[in-house]
Amino acid sequence: MQIPLLKLDVELPTPSHFHPGDGGTDLYARVDTVLEPGQRRMVPTGMAVAIPVGYAGLVVPRSGIAIRHGIGVVNGPGLVDSGFRGEVQVILVNHGDEPFKIKRADRIAQLVVVPVAVQEFVEVDELPPSGRGVGGFGSTGQ
Repeated sequence: MQIPLLKLDVELPTPSHFHPGDGGTDLYARVDTVLEPGQRRMVPTGMAVAIPVGYAGLVVPRSGIAIRHGIGVVNGPGLVDSGFRGEVQVILVNHGDEPFKIKRADRIAQLVVVPVAVQEFVEVDELPPSGRGVGGFGSTGQ
């Protein structure tokens, strides 16, 4: 699938799959910043994309900085709709105990493009039965 990409910062790498078969492409920080413990910040990536209709982009954390430093995506996954044309930004949070330094061009998150179904909700008087019923959080045990 080809996705039109507008580089808002031509010095940053173009997102690509690091290994053949990878699900996500790395997103890079456009600016230097520091995330203090407990702090969250929106970090620009220096790019805008035109995701095709019928697809959406999910901005997900990078597992390496998550496990080593406690860095996550606040609204993980973030959602980039097909009609959005602005700069992709990542809302990062520092769950760790130490400040986390982000340098320009550091890999800060990943973008995964997935198909989406068009949803139309239809009001009904009752829902069809299921094996689970109304059982919610914790209803199946530990």
